[in-house]
Amino acid sequence: MKMSATSPSIDSSSPFASWKFEHAAIRVPDLDTAVAWYSEKLDFRLMSSSPLGDKVYGFMILPAVEVSFVVELITGAGAQNRPTYNDLASSLGLSGYHHVAFRVDSVDDAIAELKRRDVTIVSEAHDVPKLSLRVGFFADPWGNLFEVIQASGELTQSSIAHGQSS
Repeated sequence: MKMSATSPSIDSSSPFASWKFEHAAIRVPDLDTAVAWYSEKLDFRLMSSSPLGDKVYGFMILPAVEVSFVVELITGAGAQNRPTYNDLASSLGLSGYHHVAFRVDSVDDAIAELKRRDVTIVSEAHDVPKLSLRVGFFADPWGNLFEVIQASGELTQSSIAHGQSS
């Protein structure tokens, strides 16, 4: 499939035209441990938590924005561990959910800060010229993958100075 450089036209007549991204749910074994990791490593803020049946749901939001997207942590007994990925290529072998992406001002700066905070980096910052993107991937302690992404036209002086632009 060839990627188009233009956006498809908006279909306001679609019955789904009002849909907007709301949250991504992540299964973790323990709410307190997960809240601590997401708060310490990613500066997320716990908005609320609530028990529901045999599970507890925690709702985390990004550090510097109003509530526009929520990471829902689902905890409780019965979760099986995900595979641990050593590199991005090995993570592409399973169907289903793969990652959540965050647009950032600088992928290089984001990856550097994640390393400083001892977060597992699955893929270093790199350019994807065919998509005009610069990306990097990291994982939480439970194997959930996340991407930091910036458009190549937004490359920072930091990445250029380090010879990391394409």
